[in-house]
Amino acid sequence: MPRPLEDSAPAAGSTPDLVIGADGLARPRWASTHDDLRTYYDTEWGMPVRTEQGVFERLCLEGFQSGLSWATILRRREGFRCAFANFDPDVVARFGPDDVDRLLTDERIIRHRGKIEATMANARATVALRTENRLGAHGDLGPGATLADLVWSYRPDRTPIPRTAAEVPTTSSGSRALAAELKQRGFRFVGPTTMFALMEAIGIVDTHLVGSHRRGSSGIWGADGAPLATGPEPGGVSPRGSASSAE
Repeated sequence: MPRPLEDSAPAAGSTPDLVIGADGLARPRWASTHDDLRTYYDTEWGMPVRTEQGVFERLCLEGFQSGLSWATILRRREGFRCAFANFDPDVVARFGPDDVDRLLTDERIIRHRGKIEATMANARATVALRTENRLGAHGDLGPGATLADLVWSYRPDRTPIPRTAAEVPTTSSGSRALAAELKQRGFRFVGPTTMFALMEAIGIVDTHLVGSHRRGSSGIWGADGAPLATGPEPGGVSPRGSASSAE
């Protein structure tokens, strides 16, 4: 779950963890502090992203968020996209030392050498996945599968049903296993907490609070935490394009 920058004044009918906005819609407190966070929550967070490029972008941005607020990353997102070739893994995989030096002077992004180098390493690992065997939660993905297929293979049988912010998990058995596999395959800044945040962001789990207007709205999960029959099945081969259902 993204971290807010500041508290917001609750409206009538609000609870400690849900804020009723001027539009009458209930959102978690972190999504009620600024217009950009509100828009991100309403239109993107928790919606399924199943393309290689889309998942790669979000994995990298979650890594850049480490130690920072999500709002800080969100406001630099277009700068990140420009700096990292719209997160095309094939292009970023070819970045070298000169690109690191260039990016360390780019004020549009977070200028952290370790995170920049991790993004480049993650691009190379993403490209390498396409020809590897025994990928994913069940080891049944092989050549032709993508980073998106691997990540989505860790979709659980059910999703949490948190009623308060305190009930929202920060890790899961799936995020721990996903982090372990990605690290084994050369990815960096992919700890269990970061991977759970990724799973939340791209719809693999639904941690919208009960009572939020976004609970059960992804087409993947019902409000009761059960999978929807119409939702995409985990492990299906994903395209490599940059478009996603959340963009």
